[in-house]
Amino acid sequence: MSDEKNTEVVQLAPGLAAALAPVEPSTDTRGRRGPDPLAGLRSWVPRTRLGRMVMNGEITTYEQAVSTGLPIREVEIVDALLPDLTDDVLGVNMIQRMTDSGRRVRFNVLCVVGNSDGYVGLAVCKGKEVSGTIRKAIDKAKLNLIPVMRGNGSWESSEGPGNSVPFKVTGRSGSTRITLMPAPAGKGLVIGDYGRRVLNLAGVTDVWARSAGQTRTTINFARATFNALVELNKTKLTDADRQRLNITKGRKLQ
Repeated sequence: MSDEKNTEVVQLAPGLAAALAPVEPSTDTRGRRGPDPLAGLRSWVPRTRLGRMVMNGEITTYEQAVSTGLPIREVEIVDALLPDLTDDVLGVNMIQRMTDSGRRVRFNVLCVVGNSDGYVGLAVCKGKEVSGTIRKAIDKAKLNLIPVMRGNGSWESSEGPGNSVPFKVTGRSGSTRITLMPAPAGKGLVIGDYGRRVLNLAGVTDVWARSAGQTRTTINFARATFNALVELNKTKLTDADRQRLNITKGRKLQ
C-alpha cells in the first residue's frame, strides 16, 4: 500500500506569501538600505478574527476582506493583501508650546498611502519624534483606506473607460473646498501640488479642479481632496449610469 498523503496547498495573500518565502542570499555587498517592509509580516501573530482568516489563507484579496463586513484593525492585514502600497509624507510641522516646565516640542505629520489603482488612505498624527510619528501616520493611513470611484464623465472624451472622476464632486475640510470635475484623457491633474499627490496615489490621472477658501493650508487642502473622493462613494447610481460612465470602484482586476 502506498503511504502517500494528499496534501492540500494553501493559497496565501500576496504579501504574506512573499514574507514567508525562502530568502535568497543577497550578492549586494553594500548592505540593505532602510528597514525590511516584510519584517512585520514574518513575526505577525493575528489578534482579530479577520487577521486569523488572512493568516489561514481563507482570504487572499482586499476585496474579500471588505466583503466580510469585519473591521480591519491590524495594519498587517493591509500589508498582506495590498503589498504594493506606496506612502508619501505630505508635510511635517513642528509645534512648540510653552509650559511651566519649559518648551514642549511635538510634530504633526500628514501622510497618504495608495496603490495608484483605486485605493488611497490619508491620516494625520502627532508625536514627540519625527520617525515614530511618520510610522504611526503611515499605519493609520493604511487602516483608513477607501476605494476610489473612477470613470469617464467628460463630454470632451470619446466613449470608453477612463481614469477621471465620473461626475463633479466637492470635498471640504475647514474653510478649504475642492471641487473635482471630469477631464478628458491626457489632460492630466489640473490641481494644486498636494491634491495632485493624493490623486496620483488614488489612480486618478485626469481631472479639472476648482478651489475656494484658505487653500494654502496643507492639511486642509489634502483632506478636502480626500473627502471629495469619499463623497463619490456616497452617491447613489443606477446600473445604467455605471455603464454609461464606465465606472470602476477600487482596483481594475484583470
